Amino acid sequence: MSALPHRLPPGQNLLIDADDTLWENNIYFERAIANFISFLNHHEYTPDQVREVLYDVERENIREHGYGMHSFAMALVKCFEQLSVEPLTPALHEAIHGIAYAIAEHPMELLPDVPETLAELAQRHHLFVVTKGNFTEQTGKFERSGLRGHFTAIEVVAEKNAQAYLALVEKYGLVREQTWMIGNSPNSDINPALEAGLHAVFVPHRNTWMLERAELQPEIGDGRLLQVTSFGHLRDYF
Repeated sequence: MSALPHRLPPGQNLLIDADDTLWENNIYFERAIANFISFLNHHEYTPDQVREVLYDVERENIREHGYGMHSFAMALVKCFEQLSVEPLTPALHEAIHGIAYAIAEHPMELLPDVPETLAELAQRHHLFVVTKGNFTEQTGKFERSGLRGHFTAIEVVAEKNAQAYLALVEKYGLVREQTWMIGNSPNSDINPALEAGLHAVFVPHRNTWMLERAELQPEIGDGRLLQVTSFGHLRDYF
């Protein structure tokens, strides 16, 4: 992991993650989880123990239902059913869904320097949003963000793995040596992109989702791995 000695030439393909790279996302889920833990009010499990149960439920739920608020709401309901001594009534079910879907009420909160950085990068390079999750939710956030004009396209994939990145390379006829995946998740943005033979740029976020955390694996492919301290610093390299 190292810095480039100088700015890269124009014409790079920049695949850019959305949630927690362009705008805040996980902080709203974290607030919903805190509200759920308070609502559950478990008398034996600590809040951290409830979180561990929820993470296990989420892992299992994602395999069956994918990502997004509906999947998250289902995970909260299943977690409640596992831990609560009282039965899940229709009223409780509705209350738990309300906790989950309150996330959608938050306005878009772009991360620092994002609009001006994208405006500058788009003058020199080809920009694509590459995100995973529910198609309607992700494209809706993209439209509300006001960032659409900077991008060639948005791609919403079921999972961000090496196969997904290779499919995007083929779909758009990208040269791998000139293609970079930029994001905050080692698990979804960085390691699988490197595995696919792309370059990657890690942009840390202090509230990255627990299930997206992993060790960076710069040795996994022959691409280059960079790390910047903030999104705005991309202008120093691209």
